[in-house]
Amino acid sequence: MDMITTDEYFGYKTAILNNYGVLETEPDNNTKKVGRPKKPKLTAPKELNYCVVHKTRKKGKVVKVEKKVIYGDANGQPINTSYIERYNGTDRNFNSRKVRKGCMFSKKWEVHKLITYFICYSYNFCWPVRTLNHQRSSDCKYKY
Repeated sequence: MDMITTDEYFGYKTAILNNYGVLETEPDNNTKKVGRPKKPKLTAPKELNYCVVHKTRKKGKVVKVEKKVIYGDANGQPINTSYIERYNGTDRNFNSRKVRKGCMFSKKWEVHKLITYFICYSYNFCWPVRTLNHQRSSDCKYKY
């Protein structure tokens, strides 16, 4: 993975460390210390690059965008969240249960999760990508 880019939601840093972190233990110096030994802690590996986009808003409008490197370095890559924001917009468009102030809602969390999985699956595996239409071979049976 080249780089992970998110907004400043507090849960992302912990989730990334839980999935990609390395357990480090304190080296044993063969000296007898009083007390309980320290627990190993999760640290980010050197190859993990995680960046955050912070948006400052005034009256609901973005007035300033700051980019911060949390782990690793950006290596000259652009730091933005445009791809995930575009996907979230498409997800809300397909799933009326996620539209703000919408008429539909999920009474049960399980139903909400199932609808989300269905929308994700149908969008990623069943929806034709029209921007790749020029790369299709002439013997393709699907016409868009």
